[in-house]
Amino acid sequence: MASQTQGIQQLLAAEKKAAEKVAEARKRKARRLKQAKDEATEEIEKFRQERERAFKEFEAKHMGSREGVAAKIDADTRVKLADMERAIVTRKEPVIQEILQFVYNISPEVHKNYTAK
Repeated sequence: MASQTQGIQQLLAAEKKAAEKVAEARKRKARRLKQAKDEATEEIEKFRQERERAFKEFEAKHMGSREGVAAKIDADTRVKLADMERAIVTRKEPVIQEILQFVYNISPEVHKNYTAK
């Protein structure tokens, strides 16, 4: 009987030791997964920063700086406004004269629907 109890004690001890090993293995696995996740996050962030830098270089190379684009648009707007001002100055007087001619030269006529009684 004592040998049976001793055998049971050995089995219980072995089971406890195996459970501890399994628990430790699970902990190691969780640590490895967390470490892999952290490394992947760092790698993704580095990749994103690299792509952002490359895009900004491409944008600066092909489109110029944003200030340069804004300055070009502003200059184009000024040129167009100056052209409009010149057009107004050159066409203003003839248009006024034409409108005045319509106002001054009124020829009274009887409307075609008017019937004399």
